[in-house]
Amino acid sequence: MDKVLLVIPAYNEEKNIRKVVGRLVEDFPELDYIVVNDGSRDSTADICRQNGYNLLDLPVNLGLAGCFQAGMKYAYLKGYQYAIQFDGDGQHRPEYIGAMKDKMDEGYDIVVGSRFVEQRKDWSPRMLGSRLIGAAIRLTTGAKIKDPTSGMRMFNRSMIEEFALNLNYGPEPDTLSFLIKQGARVAEIQVEIDERLAGESYLKPMVAMKYMTRMLISIFLIQNFRKR
Repeated sequence: MDKVLLVIPAYNEEKNIRKVVGRLVEDFPELDYIVVNDGSRDSTADICRQNGYNLLDLPVNLGLAGCFQAGMKYAYLKGYQYAIQFDGDGQHRPEYIGAMKDKMDEGYDIVVGSRFVEQRKDWSPRMLGSRLIGAAIRLTTGAKIKDPTSGMRMFNRSMIEEFALNLNYGPEPDTLSFLIKQGARVAEIQVEIDERLAGESYLKPMVAMKYMTRMLISIFLIQNFRKR
């Protein structure tokens, strides 16, 4: 797993970060990681310092886009060939990273850890949103992405450079759509995504609805005017 970096955005993850990073350190020592503390108001950064975790401590909250870009700049400057977006809430499983890298080595730029390569989506409101976003990406790019809202994504060196040096990309489905339009090759592998260890997801029903609407507007309209 040489030259793979886990970028772990963390905002107010004091209840989860010790378990997430502790498991990496104990069970997957071959994996490099960086916790990007996004101006947390709780003790996330203190926990990382006390335990000697690799920490990039942002002085203010930049939001997911700025936080992730900071991690990708770190990956770029340190010469990593691969970087993976890895949540600090315990949802992502590190045991799939090897398979994601193997898939990427077949010639892909982005590999998505997907819940729906081998399994079918249900028809819950949340999965309806995922279906709509996936349909929007397919209509505008021709690419079939079965799990466009998965936050577990691996990027190769050229994609690291895109995030680090060009637009302030957010690691979201509309950015995935934009990169596909720019020629990025995307694959998916089957993974299991766990429920967050503690705390509440920010994607509550009304927030999730606004998120879906924003993604659809961005994919259908804004992406046509977006420049690198």
